[in-house]
Amino acid sequence: MPIERRNTIQKLSLLGAAVSLALSGQVFAQENAEEELIEAITVTATKRAQVIYEVPIAMSAFSGDALGEQGITDLTDVGKFVPNLNVTGFSAGHTSSANPFIRGIGLQDHLITTDPGVSVYVDGVYLGRQVGQNWNLNNIERIEVLRGPQGTLYGRNSIGGAINIITKEPDEINTTTISTEFGTRGRAKADLFLNREINDKLAFNFNAGYNSRNGLGEFTNVPDAEYDVGETEEIYGRLSVKYVHSDDFSLVLTADHNDGEGGLRPYQTLIDEVPNGAYATGIRFGSPLPSGALSNADTAADPYDNATGAKEVTTVTNQASGISLTADWNWNDDYSSKIIVSNRSSEYKAGLDDDGTIFFLDQFPEEGSADQTSIEFQLNGFIGDNMDFVSGLYWFEEEGDNLQDEGSAFNAGGNLLALTQTTTSKAIFVNVGYDVSDDLRVSGGLRYTQDEKEASANVGIGEVFAEDSWNEVSFDLSANYTLASGMNVYGSIQNGYQSGQFPARPYCLFGDINCFVASENITAINYEVGFKGELTDYFSLSVAVFNTEFDDLPYQVSTTSEGGFDTSNLVVSQTSRGIEFEGTLELTENLKVHSSLGYMDVDVDEQDGVKPVAPLTPDLTASISPSYSLDLESGANVTARLDFSYRDDMYGEPTSDPGRLTLVESRKLTNVNISYTPASEDWTLSAYGRNIFDERYDNARLNTGDYILQILSNDASEFGVRFSTTF
Repeated sequence: MPIERRNTIQKLSLLGAAVSLALSGQVFAQENAEEELIEAITVTATKRAQVIYEVPIAMSAFSGDALGEQGITDLTDVGKFVPNLNVTGFSAGHTSSANPFIRGIGLQDHLITTDPGVSVYVDGVYLGRQVGQNWNLNNIERIEVLRGPQGTLYGRNSIGGAINIITKEPDEINTTTISTEFGTRGRAKADLFLNREINDKLAFNFNAGYNSRNGLGEFTNVPDAEYDVGETEEIYGRLSVKYVHSDDFSLVLTADHNDGEGGLRPYQTLIDEVPNGAYATGIRFGSPLPSGALSNADTAADPYDNATGAKEVTTVTNQASGISLTADWNWNDDYSSKIIVSNRSSEYKAGLDDDGTIFFLDQFPEEGSADQTSIEFQLNGFIGDNMDFVSGLYWFEEEGDNLQDEGSAFNAGGNLLALTQTTTSKAIFVNVGYDVSDDLRVSGGLRYTQDEKEASANVGIGEVFAEDSWNEVSFDLSANYTLASGMNVYGSIQNGYQSGQFPARPYCLFGDINCFVASENITAINYEVGFKGELTDYFSLSVAVFNTEFDDLPYQVSTTSEGGFDTSNLVVSQTSRGIEFEGTLELTENLKVHSSLGYMDVDVDEQDGVKPVAPLTPDLTASISPSYSLDLESGANVTARLDFSYRDDMYGEPTSDPGRLTLVESRKLTNVNISYTPASEDWTLSAYGRNIFDERYDNARLNTGDYILQILSNDASEFGVRFSTTF
């Protein structure tokens, strides 16, 4: 039997065994538990409030209050516990970037001419860029991860799925919460949350904090570097004001800002692994010095150190701010409307010294910015006793740029790359649900989107301009049936759309002045069946089986060329199919186990004799999280929690090279948390450990043809204490 087939069978067997174990465990729960212990989460994934079991799509939800106990501090951590989700961060060496991949779809790049395949929303506002945002997960009500194309309700750039971050709204409960965290690796964190009712119509909440952590290595040839490798420091704040005119009309005004600095993330340049590459053969770009070939011995001996001689790339910065206004009207018992108006801006400075040596060769310091404005109007309501609808209009505009300027003091001699792009997107959508009976619900939706992009590029031979436009109709159709047991069975067909993209690093312009051309529409259609709900009072689960077909999907493929680091779009057709499981089992009144499993097979059509692979997409993902809660005689409570996550081998880029040079090996990460809360319940003291076995792993690998870029994680072990008090 071929090795690849045998590995696939072994992984499927593991998946089946784990699901069987979870299902058989319910018998033990039924015999030992004495009361119903599982509480269903209410979500807004379909832009209407529903119990999570009633939503006819595969999704995961996290309660904001439990994020710290699970070791979740950012979006990258969320990606450790959701089936068939993998979140990496490596854009321009920045520590704030987050690149989600769901079911084989994501984005390897961050430049303004590329769009993500997984959309991220905060309180209904789309985040066009992730690098520079560094969204902290404080003051969070919940996080929802929707898997599969979400083209009808969430629109463009959600062909892989969507991530919703929902913050806490101001309310009438006067609360002050102060949280602090201190740990190894120099962790120091403090956070303040205030919620106040000013009068019966006006309330506000305010969240502000500071978070820092030491690095993992040193810049061995830059003794005056401001930060160490991987060091982070951030301040952030958020103010939300809610005005309730009546039961039928309310306004929420929100403003946020974050400001971060730190050291370039850990990475390593592997020169000897490509013996025919430019570094190993002494042929280089940008400078005639030094003479002779480079080798791994010229880079840092410790992979978490960095041997660059360019101070310009040692520091990364990010800033982001935004303001949004949400207005809700209830016209009557049947109709309501909502308007969300938002403006956001972000900027960053980062970059890589690709050779990773003291020599002045391939340096790519970089800065970028983006400004976006969006307006969404929704009209929602009921028609008769059995029909409801969500409809709306959407407008979005983004202006952004990225710059590597050899004439600036910032770059000090790197390769020139200047990109600008303005994107305008308009859409109209409607989704209608009909209750055929008390047990059967069907729904369907349509969305028409029109996109326009105007872009320019300059790689040192003059500025080149281009523009293009696209339009698409997205649809979805689903049915949800409630069985006599209370379980929900659903089937859905989901369609998604993403506009075409201009090349990210068009150094092809040196050979073809007309190569700055956008790709075609990207479309996806997903067929999915599943069942979810509380199988017993003590066991809830969700299972989904899916098949997704993508057309005109651009993979970003990077190589070195005479001009610089050339990134082109390899346009493919891709089919992703797999199964996902999530379950929560109450073994006893005190002991609960949550688990997730995902298996996926991705097939990409052959291109010019080459068989590409979906980048940064593991075949198997898994997690298991047992937690134990004990009430002491004094009335105090002690909880203990362990969270284990697994991500299988994957490739760092679309090409599975014969030498497996871009293979990202599997990783196993374990977090622990033990908390004590006194009977008064006004404070909690926790001891935590994140990545307690100090698993060091790759975030990505890129084979440029001249060398291998090994982007390392910034996720070393950390142990500490966390204190939180509420009054």
